Amino acid sequence: MRIHSIEAVPIEIPLKKNFGGSTYSVLTRCTVITRMRTEDGLVSEVYNGDNREHGREIVRLIHETLAPLARGMSIFEGERVWERLFAVSHTSRDRKVLLEAIACVDCALWDLVGKALGKSVCALLGGYRSRLPIISIGGYYMEGKTLADIGREMEAYRRAGMAGCKFKVGGLTPEEDAGRVEAARKAAGAGFILAVDANRGWSADDAIRFARLIEPLDVRWFEEPCHWYDDAALMARVRQATRIPVTAGQSEITSHGVRRLVDARAVDLVNVDASECGGVTEWRRAAALCGVAGLQMAHHEESQISQHLLAAVPHGTYAECFADPERDPVWQTMWTNRPAIKDGMMDVAQGPGFGLILDEGLVRRYRAG
Repeated sequence: MRIHSIEAVPIEIPLKKNFGGSTYSVLTRCTVITRMRTEDGLVSEVYNGDNREHGREIVRLIHETLAPLARGMSIFEGERVWERLFAVSHTSRDRKVLLEAIACVDCALWDLVGKALGKSVCALLGGYRSRLPIISIGGYYMEGKTLADIGREMEAYRRAGMAGCKFKVGGLTPEEDAGRVEAARKAAGAGFILAVDANRGWSADDAIRFARLIEPLDVRWFEEPCHWYDDAALMARVRQATRIPVTAGQSEITSHGVRRLVDARAVDLVNVDASECGGVTEWRRAAALCGVAGLQMAHHEESQISQHLLAAVPHGTYAECFADPERDPVWQTMWTNRPAIKDGMMDVAQGPGFGLILDEGLVRRYRAG
């Protein structure tokens, strides 16, 4: 089966309020849908990323640069396809955007392979388990938000069937954010997974001060605690100073970047994102590195993709989502056959490939450009 054509569709959905972390704002839910067709008429359908600033550029790259390179190649020679696409990076001025575009094509290819063989991507990658825990990303900074509001937010996640929450920190002083985390823990109760994510918001000293304040609160991990410019070395300092496991990787765009974190002994878990790092093919390399190093795998958002990846390997942890309906209308409504969430667990889709069915009416309504 050979690749005939690739169509990419940018999606942009305005949000009703700003879902901001310590270093960014989110006013639009964006993603890219990729449909790859074979000469035999088989069609993939996947969506990747939350590309608020450059979704349309990703689509342009796919149509003008990547599709011509992949056209005519067999869907069963994924490593060769990936190698040909990645070679563009040597002359690219914006490798991050290019790797996101490659991820769209690579994930579409894996979807086609699964459909051709009648197997899920999880099964193709190893099929270690058929379900996994799922947590919601939350704790966003919003004007006028009180500690009581944080408590109600945690209760809402419990009602939505979530096993836990990855909570935003790093935008206030360590003491102020520790108070917010304490409010979340009190409302959530024991047994509710609570992780924290600073989005590279602090210096090492502030991150250490914060970590020591929240150590009694049973925090699952401390994600991206330190500023971007020397994050591996700074995170290694934090990791040595606290009992809380340190997590990073979502800002890396290759498995080589993950190796940098592993070599620096900066992390206990790696949450590299297949939609940011070139797709399933490159994520699999990062997962192999972490498995050998004894590190667990998380995944930044993207549960439509990550459920298959994390469930395929023995060192996978939790899928992530946005349980607040106002934060992710794609997850809530556009993905029409999303597996039900119950008692903190998500069943991995058993259909061939990624097993996604999207609402075509919503795709047409929110198609950008």
